[in-house]
Order: sequence, then C-alpha cells, then structure tokens
Amino acid sequence: MTIAMRIMISSEEIQAKVKQLGEKINAHYAQSDKELVLIGLLRGSVIFMADLCRAIEKPHELDFMTVSSYVNGTTISSRDVKILKDLDGEIRGKDVLVVEDIIDSGHTLSKVMEILQTRNPNSIELCTLVSKPSRREIDLEVKFLGFEVEDRFIVGYGLDFDQKYRHLPFIGEIGL
Repeated sequence: MTIAMRIMISSEEIQAKVKQLGEKINAHYAQSDKELVLIGLLRGSVIFMADLCRAIEKPHELDFMTVSSYVNGTTISSRDVKILKDLDGEIRGKDVLVVEDIIDSGHTLSKVMEILQTRNPNSIELCTLVSKPSRREIDLEVKFLGFEVEDRFIVGYGLDFDQKYRHLPFIGEIGL
C-alpha cells in the first residue's frame, strides 16, 4: 500500500510549541506545594510526553494509562471505556496533568477524566498536542493546547496509522 503524505506541522513548530506549553505549565503550577503527576495515555502520548516533561521545571512523576473504547480493533468507538492498564501510583491530593496526543470526539478522554476525578486529586488539568474541534461531541476544558487542526487523518510524533508512523518527527496528513 502506498501512502501519500504532506507535512502539516513541522518538527521545529512542534518543538517550539512544546517549549511554550512547558512555560505555561511552569507558570500554572509555580505556586502549588502539591506533587505534580503527568499521566500519559498510551500509546500516542509517549513521544509528546517525553519532550514535554523535559520542558517542565517543577519536579514531577510520570505515570501511564492505557484505555480503549474500540470494539475488536475497529475504528468504531463503543463509547464504553475500558482500562487496559491502570496507573501504578496514587494521585490522591496531587496535581494531575493528563497528557494526550490528540482529542477527537472527546468521549474517551471525558470518561478518563471522570475516572481520575474519583481518585481525589488536588487538581486535574488536560494538555493535548492536537485538537480537532470540528469532531468534538463532548465539551472538554483543555488548559494547555498545542495545535488545532481540521478533520484530517494525521500521523507522526506519536500519532499512528495501524501502529505505524509514530516515529516521524513531524505531523503529516496522509491520503490512503
């Protein structure tokens, strides 16, 4: 299969945005005396989170969750979120920053935020690299936003197509 791709967001633009997000996060948590925990949603967030955590000056922990709302590997969401891998640590009383690669409809992330809120963190905020507002079905407050893009099929910098192309240092639109 041949896949045509065009670069939508360059590596340089991504790195500049990660630095900017790090500065905003530093300012937001500067006065908090609570521990900070970054929670990445696997697998897509891992590359973004690795760069972002180095841009955050406040000491922090990293933890991860894997969740799914898709039926048998399809692209159709069941809207029933299942936790496939839960957090390793406690978040009670801590400042939590959920780090996501992309927000589409918002259904899965909304459920994840609800689940995490039941664990009584001091605060919980959301940071995403990419948002597709035209696809949003659930209203989510995104405190730290990288890029808004049109409804296109994109890959790179953690975003995948059938588990491929995550390694690309840019975000590209693919045509199948």
